[in-house]
Amino acid sequence: MPFDHNDHYHRLLIRQVPPGCAVALDVGCGTGRFARRLAALGVEVDAIDPSPEVIAEAQARSERSGGGRNLRFRRADITGTELPRGHYDFISCLASIHHMPFGTVAALRDALAPGGVLAILGCYPERTAVDWAWSATAVPANAVARLAVAAADGVRPARRSDRAPVRAPVARPTLALADIRREAATLLPGCEVRRLLFWRYLLVFRATG
Repeated sequence: MPFDHNDHYHRLLIRQVPPGCAVALDVGCGTGRFARRLAALGVEVDAIDPSPEVIAEAQARSERSGGGRNLRFRRADITGTELPRGHYDFISCLASIHHMPFGTVAALRDALAPGGVLAILGCYPERTAVDWAWSATAVPANAVARLAVAAADGVRPARRSDRAPVRAPVARPTLALADIRREAATLLPGCEVRRLLFWRYLLVFRATG
């Protein structure tokens, strides 16, 4: 298993889950790894993704791992899905918001219950000197992390598979971090946007109430 930048930040995202969280939504869930981590906390999780192949793989992996009944995978495009207002205690969006108009966060905001949290792990393109400086720092750290994962894999027994792994579709981000901050300030007033090391940012919005 190669070093995965999104998986690296799972624990950071889990720390954003509010106390007493009962129901969550994972948007663009991919093959479901983070959704399964949420469900393992005892949270009822709705996990959606527009790719039928990816959702089928997520469901299969969940069944193989003995996934609980509190995890529901569904094929859906969030931009065309009507979400229940004020329903979710936690909404996560991992490396998928750049696959859709950023304004989609308004629908996610409205789906939060009072006190609920929206946590977005996002990607951004390098446009400024600061972006490139962070990238220069991330490159050697990324190489070290990949070597560590490769070394760990070397001591584990290999698992044979005759089929290619199913992966979520990938798209290049186009919205610069400065534009993300500006749009987020309008649509998600009071949110926090924090630059992370591996070409990612963390956006956290807490609904009032």
